[in-house]
Amino acid sequence: MITKNIDEAWDELLDQLELLVGKRPADLNAVLFLIGIQELGKGPKRFSKEAKQDLMHIAVCRVLSQSGYYTFEGYDKDGWPQWILSKPIPHTDLLTQENFLKEHIISYFQSELV
Repeated sequence: MITKNIDEAWDELLDQLELLVGKRPADLNAVLFLIGIQELGKGPKRFSKEAKQDLMHIAVCRVLSQSGYYTFEGYDKDGWPQWILSKPIPHTDLLTQENFLKEHIISYFQSELV
């Protein structure tokens, strides 16, 4: 996906999320947080700073699982999804990493919102 196309698709996604949740996500981390809450499946509630980081990790694992980077392993005793790394994630510069995640997030929402 070309950067301009990613940026356009990302802006469209943020517009859709604003309609769904009533507030435009401020950044990539906010979108990952929303995905994490969705994947946890326990609805909105207050989360500690550590739990918020865990939710964003769940989101990263979930969206990258589409390309085989993570495999769902099951749920822990508290009902949190557990993932294992299946193949190494490419090491790239920060902008390329961000676009890599955005592509996967866009794909995630395209499959989830259909």
